[in-house]
Amino acid sequence: MTQTIVESKTKTAIIGFDQPFCVIGERINPTGRKKLAAELEAGDFSTVEKDAVAQVAAGATVLDINAGVVYNSNPNPNETEPPLMTRIIELVQALVDVPLCIDSSVPGALEAGLAAAHGRPLLNSVTGEEERLEAILPLVKKYNVPVVAISNDDTGISEDPDVRFAVAKKIVERAADFGIPAHDIVVDPLVMPIGAMATAGNQVFALVRRLREELGVNTTCGASNISFGLPNRHGINNAFLPMAMGAGMTSAIMNPVALPIGPKKIAEKKAEIEAKGVILPADMDDETFVQLFGLGSTLPRAGKEMEAIRAANLLTNNDPHGGEWIRFNKVPSADGEDEGRGRRGSGRRRRAG
Repeated sequence: MTQTIVESKTKTAIIGFDQPFCVIGERINPTGRKKLAAELEAGDFSTVEKDAVAQVAAGATVLDINAGVVYNSNPNPNETEPPLMTRIIELVQALVDVPLCIDSSVPGALEAGLAAAHGRPLLNSVTGEEERLEAILPLVKKYNVPVVAISNDDTGISEDPDVRFAVAKKIVERAADFGIPAHDIVVDPLVMPIGAMATAGNQVFALVRRLREELGVNTTCGASNISFGLPNRHGINNAFLPMAMGAGMTSAIMNPVALPIGPKKIAEKKAEIEAKGVILPADMDDETFVQLFGLGSTLPRAGKEMEAIRAANLLTNNDPHGGEWIRFNKVPSADGEDEGRGRRGSGRRRRAG
């Protein structure tokens, strides 16, 4: 069976058809996160630190590292991104021991990341453009690392799944010319938003099957793309991921963390409850309150997508004896030390009233 080996200094993640689904945490990425981008330009890495720890705690087996900040002081990413990539990788490796996925469109940043990373990171990414193939595949060969191959080329992203398959096949064949084996290629067949293309789900499931059966490669995707622009995105993602796994997808770049409930939402819910005549104990802490009323948690915890993935691992016999599923759903102890579902870990619940 095809296995793609990704390593840190002390841990190995195996992406494979007979392996538990590989969750690649996506949060260390300033794209679309203005606050994080501003922090990074100012040399503030506190959010990076929190995101690294929270994603691993939530179940990420690999962390994607993207340093794509366009500095106000210097808009040239070829100059700013390589040293920033090095800094983030060194910082993350000092905090967590999972393997890394080095993510950039700047070849210099990819090479800087490869030089700084311990073990055998995953490189993200190469596409079907000739210029990109000639720039990235030699790096893959030089550092002997696996690479994400994205199914678009000079013509852009095709809505025709046969075209996207042909691009993936081209990349696999060109990689072979460099001596890079198919098991070191992880293809991203590109998930289209279901809200824009009604056949997007069926397309990607069919593509994943072809990639597995005809090319023998592992696959990945940006999981949340499927639900873009729609309400209740978690509900769609929760259905999509097990279906993609059933079709043969072996990894996804995604957010494993359910974000904490903030003070504003807590205050609004308390006001709503008190308006109905419910008197809350004066000593009830916010964590007990949000759990009691089904709001989630004030702390980062594993998201519902992680629950769906762990259930699918169990159902596909990639969770031997159900050990991970049992641990994930373990009821927290009074001292909060058990992992438990969602990592509540804040002690016993108290009753209202």
